[in-house]
Amino acid sequence: MARKLARKRVAVLISGRGSNMTALVEAARAPDYPAEIVLVVSNRADAAGLATAQSAGIATAVVEHSAYRKDREGFERALDAAIRTHDIDVICLAGFMRVLTTHFLDRWPNRILNIHPALLPSFKGLDTHARALSAGVKIHGATVHVVAPGMDSGPIVVQGAVPVRDNDTEDALAARVLAVEHKIYPLALRLFAEDRVEVVGDHCVIDGVTGPRIIPFD
Repeated sequence: MARKLARKRVAVLISGRGSNMTALVEAARAPDYPAEIVLVVSNRADAAGLATAQSAGIATAVVEHSAYRKDREGFERALDAAIRTHDIDVICLAGFMRVLTTHFLDRWPNRILNIHPALLPSFKGLDTHARALSAGVKIHGATVHVVAPGMDSGPIVVQGAVPVRDNDTEDALAARVLAVEHKIYPLALRLFAEDRVEVVGDHCVIDGVTGPRIIPFD
């Protein structure tokens, strides 16, 4: 009989309402889900997601980046210390509006996931939906990737794609992509927590197959 793996302990980093954090928390309620959300950390004390986490019985912490002014390394040392007090296995970024430096990433190699509202490597950074519409692309979506140095960079785990409709507005497209994000992030974390993802160079190998999982949505 196969030995049941212990659930991975996950910290989620947020800066705002944390809707993807909520999707992960809800997925982790399932008895067979291989990860548990044990900590939510924000760089803003007024982040609405903190109250959501607290109501779910999850420990929270605040490490205000503004308190460190231009001392990014000091901020990241404090962030790292807050996370390590909870014996964390995996970190998930969910609307965490800070670019992490190698000082932090080197302490968590291949153990940080991020979700981005675009099909990377296209449309890195902000305003992805407006830029997708302006570019006239016919397919848009969201990406979960392992975090590497650089904005929205790193090996891709899962992507969810949606068609761009002729009458799409930025808000309409954003809403459909957000629904995709809420589905693919729990899937990516499941794959990661079940040790089915191996990072090889710039790629993820999932269940022995090189390349990300691609999930199409209507």
